[in-house]
Amino acid sequence: MPTRSISWVSKTLAVTRKDIVSEFRTRYAINAIVMFALVTLTVISFSVGLLSPSKEILSALFWVILFFASMSGLAQAFIKEEETGTAMILRLSCEGSIVFFGKMLFNFLLLLTLSILVVPLFIVFLKVVPTDWTLFIGAVLMGLIGLSGATTIIAAIVSKASVQGALFTVLSFPVLLPLLVAVIEITTVSFTGGTFADASAPLQLLVAYDVIMITLSSMLFDFVWRI
Repeated sequence: MPTRSISWVSKTLAVTRKDIVSEFRTRYAINAIVMFALVTLTVISFSVGLLSPSKEILSALFWVILFFASMSGLAQAFIKEEETGTAMILRLSCEGSIVFFGKMLFNFLLLLTLSILVVPLFIVFLKVVPTDWTLFIGAVLMGLIGLSGATTIIAAIVSKASVQGALFTVLSFPVLLPLLVAVIEITTVSFTGGTFADASAPLQLLVAYDVIMITLSSMLFDFVWRI
């Protein structure tokens, strides 16, 4: 591997490692998303427990929990940099692509931790089990990749605003809507006993969304980050 590539990867991992160390010190983002997810999951389980909702509704509820829980913590990716004054240091020491992929990897790990907690609790509380675990896990992982990629650049855009939290959710929802539609359809197929063939259309949409969103975000990030 060329030296430049090794240096780029090491710098990207250094940004991720910095965020992980900072998060372990404050635990702000992880506490926010976990508490929101647990409260939302508990409220939903009590609300629909006696109604026997369909698998389609349960699929939508699963992603509603993940979406709104992630909104409570992912906005901090760049807000902390602006508040502590480390944003300027990152601008001077790193290329935009390094910052983007470093932050995106941190957001993905944060969402992965959230999913590891939410998935078993969702299955236990709402009494629904995927019939095709490969399809379900694939949908979750690809959904988390797209979610972390899109929210990383949106967090950079809103980091200088005065109402970051509210603006972050408002901007994220229309951008993430195609992803949510695709993952809900795939999750429904995995809950109802369908096959990969039944989920081919939303799978193609999900793959295309992830590739296009991450590519465009990485290309535009340097301009957004250095404004």
